[in-house]
Amino acid sequence: MAKFQPKVADEGRDDGMREKMIQVNRVTKVVKGGRTMSFAALTVVGDGDGRVGMGQGKAKEVPVAVQKAMEAARRNMVKVSLKDGTIHHNVVGEHGAAKVLLAPAVAGTGVIAGGPMRAIFDVMGVKDIVAKSLGSSNPYNMVRATFAALTASTTPAEIAAKRGKTVEELFN
Repeated sequence: MAKFQPKVADEGRDDGMREKMIQVNRVTKVVKGGRTMSFAALTVVGDGDGRVGMGQGKAKEVPVAVQKAMEAARRNMVKVSLKDGTIHHNVVGEHGAAKVLLAPAVAGTGVIAGGPMRAIFDVMGVKDIVAKSLGSSNPYNMVRATFAALTASTTPAEIAAKRGKTVEELFN
């Protein structure tokens, strides 16, 4: 008779993805019999080359919540166009009361960003960027605002195609 082997919560993956945990929250649900404790995790996953995803997970134990959040982040990945380790232009993103300003930086500047935004840029592969959080500092909303800003950024090729011009004509 074979023994049952439970799945280990922290199985390592070899898919080359970078994972960062941003926050773990203890949440409480009040029921008739008392309080039920559980944990909510917020994580980001990226490939170091412009793809990044955000995930949330909730479970009775921290490792399971983090694993669920990592899986959700892998499913919700978006591709962001980068130029030499930074973004193409200034961009603002909003979500709720959180507002973030992202600006490209010259090589050697580093990642100048706080808290949740720094984790996103680390897993995404951004080497030089200046980011400022305006408004709410709620990590969930800051991450969503950062994703809104990143998805709103465009490349010169996209703008040229939209205007029916070449990239060289844009910069003349």
